[in-house]
Amino acid sequence: MNKISPRLTLFALAINAFAIGSTEFISVGLLPMIVKSFDISLSQAGLTVSLYALGVTIGAPLLTILTGKWSRHSLMLGIMTLFIIGNLLAAFAPVFAILLLGRILAALAHGIFMSISTVIAADVVEPSRRASAIAIMFTGLTVATVTGVPLGTFIGQQTSWNMSFIFIATVGLIGLIADYFLIPKSLPIPGKVDLHGFIRIFTNKPLVLSFLITAFGYGGTFAAYTYLSPLLERVGFSANAIVIILVIYRVMVAIGNTLGGRFANTNPLYSLIKMFELLMTTLLFLFVAVLANNGILTLLASILLGLFAFMNVPGLQLYVVQLAEKYVPNDITLASALNIAAFNIGITLGSFIGSSVTDTLSVIYTHLFGAIVVIIAIVLILFIRNDRQSISDVIPEENK
Repeated sequence: MNKISPRLTLFALAINAFAIGSTEFISVGLLPMIVKSFDISLSQAGLTVSLYALGVTIGAPLLTILTGKWSRHSLMLGIMTLFIIGNLLAAFAPVFAILLLGRILAALAHGIFMSISTVIAADVVEPSRRASAIAIMFTGLTVATVTGVPLGTFIGQQTSWNMSFIFIATVGLIGLIADYFLIPKSLPIPGKVDLHGFIRIFTNKPLVLSFLITAFGYGGTFAAYTYLSPLLERVGFSANAIVIILVIYRVMVAIGNTLGGRFANTNPLYSLIKMFELLMTTLLFLFVAVLANNGILTLLASILLGLFAFMNVPGLQLYVVQLAEKYVPNDITLASALNIAAFNIGITLGSFIGSSVTDTLSVIYTHLFGAIVVIIAIVLILFIRNDRQSISDVIPEENK
């Protein structure tokens, strides 16, 4: 049997990521229709978003523990089958509770997919291309935000919200077929997850710090991104113009994600500090532009924010994998899963900070506080760079 090309494996992972990225935020555009269909309040309908995020956070480490002895090939098939079932359950839900159950099942699949797929992506390529491989997988998510979510929402608006979930389930089926043929059956199996792995991971200072860097570095973006639309409106952009700007923003996200993977290939930690510095500077630039009520500068800063917002994602995930390989080689997949949970904790943290700032000060200051959160991540990286234990054998000698 011929060996499967790593590019084809990464392509399969990207298809899956596209399906999963499409379903994560699809219900946001469907909320009014869901409210009307089930005769519920808007806040109740919002559970389709919040419970999904909770499901991802819990699903990543929990299912990683339960599936440690599964073949990675079989596990990917199982993940996408669960994903399809969850979306079909949501599509044909007779009552709102069943819709929520479908969303939770899809979220559980999302959580474990993100932790498993990054390890697979890193395993199928040579060490010098691991961050780029992870970035290719994450590109499926960013492309989903540019095309999948708007397309799914459009389908729901033109037909019914049910059809949006059927569309996503169909994409998931394509991903399932791709997994069957393109995910190698000979990938390393971690084995049964030892619950003492949690102790080993959370008593390891470099890994704990890496999770904090992920939460703060990623969360700072969401303190700002959540309120980008009202800021654009504040400086004079129309609703139609904002839609176009957000599409450009998402295209820049896809570009930034790809570049971030290339930059982080050889030295993720060194690259991360540069990326966070650029992100912090852009957030401050956007704050000043809005404060000055300058539409042109606000537009420029918003586009730059798209470029730098998620550029750090491949490096954050690769760095955790590298640390796990060194310090807890039997718990690599669990460490990856916990970092996925850290991403979602960052989303929750950033959104909460943005909401609090909006309520107590003004929406103008969300980007300022987003920059402060990113500064915390930078300080943590500087601390790690000065800690020989955290960087030994992980960072090239010339960059220590």
